[in-house]
Amino acid sequence: MSSIKNLEMAAALSSYQHIEIKKSLFSTKAIYTPTQSQVKPVILEYTPSEGERVERLLGMPPDKMAADIQQKGKPVAGANGHFRLEVCLSDDYQFCALQLFRFSDFKYNPVFEPRFYEGPDVENVAQLI
Repeated sequence: MSSIKNLEMAAALSSYQHIEIKKSLFSTKAIYTPTQSQVKPVILEYTPSEGERVERLLGMPPDKMAADIQQKGKPVAGANGHFRLEVCLSDDYQFCALQLFRFSDFKYNPVFEPRFYEGPDVENVAQLI
């Protein structure tokens, strides 16, 4: 599993109003403060075609995204990809932060700024994982 502190969006996550970062000798944990639920990171990589589909899905409202995923299936993640999606999801599915990156010029560049979801929208967005 990835570490919160190694994410490209770590600074944005730690500055979010409902996230508390707890550091200890061996770990760094993010806590979603309204529910005291731990937030865990996931990194997914996609081929160019699947990455473009992820980008299109993330441009939709969460309810339409969920309907599209239920109808066509979720995008298939691979080992190494042209696109990388960093996701931080709380254990209780009440908070989600994500950011999509595209590989170009020998590095991953953000497609958009980090996005934050809370409440019922999280379950729809979490279908990407």
